[in-house]
Amino acid sequence: MKNARIYFTLVGIMLLWGFNVPLLKIIVGTFPPVTITSLRIFTASICVFIMLYFLKLLRRPTLRETGLIIGCGLLNVVAHHYFLSIGLSITSSTNGGLILGLGPILVAILSIIFLNKKLTVIRLTGFLLGLAGVSFTVIAGGKGISAVNAGDVSIFFSILTQAFSFVIINKSCKNMDPRLLTGYMLFFGSIVLFVISLFTEKDGLSSLAGGNPKVWTAFFLSAVFATAIGHMTYNYAIGQVGAAESAIFMNLNTLFALAGSVLILNETVYPSHLLGLLLIISGVILGSGAYEDLRSRMRRKHSHSAQ
Repeated sequence: MKNARIYFTLVGIMLLWGFNVPLLKIIVGTFPPVTITSLRIFTASICVFIMLYFLKLLRRPTLRETGLIIGCGLLNVVAHHYFLSIGLSITSSTNGGLILGLGPILVAILSIIFLNKKLTVIRLTGFLLGLAGVSFTVIAGGKGISAVNAGDVSIFFSILTQAFSFVIINKSCKNMDPRLLTGYMLFFGSIVLFVISLFTEKDGLSSLAGGNPKVWTAFFLSAVFATAIGHMTYNYAIGQVGAAESAIFMNLNTLFALAGSVLILNETVYPSHLLGLLLIISGVILGSGAYEDLRSRMRRKHSHSAQ
């Protein structure tokens, strides 16, 4: 019953993250991407600390926990959000959302490498299907290989660095509440991103005066719900049910991102997008181990009923 509640919550988080992709597209299309991302994540960190205070979870980190905060912050916040903001300023929200759907496969691959998970033929097939799905995604619209741009590559690096952080959180959050870790990661990451923006975007701060109510609404929706509540809840779920199990739900992120891109941005969905979506979801089901787990449970159930 406990896991069922967590799984239901994860579906809600994927809805937030999916619709967050077109919101980010609006935000980084209006402001310099790194500057506005640092401000958005800083806002999210304040929201997390307020929630932690009322949950009576707020405390200073130990020296060992500080190292974990820095490591995960650089991967989960700085690298992930830097590449994501840069990528979405170049490529479409549709492409970005579909490439982000590789998350579960990447987590599964890293779990095999670092957590000694077993590589099977079924999982290998899933990895190959996922790669094929991304290939169809980045050439969507019949533009050929020329459609593969720096934005698509940047989005891929954003989900790769996030997958690394999920594996680290799964291994290291035994002694530190993942929600507390999230707050410190977001705060640390926002400061690093702001420093980066000072060197890469000279007029970043002055440009913030040019936003309209629609953009700032998207900003606060993204900061409070997708980043603060979303990341805090997802990292908590990792500590409860594991990185690979939580990552299975990220394929719903792909579906919601595709829907949000159409509803919010009126982007065009091509047949190659749908084919890429089908391949990515199939790859996630096989590559993450979800299919094998389901088959194993069905066999055990059949065995018990036969007895």
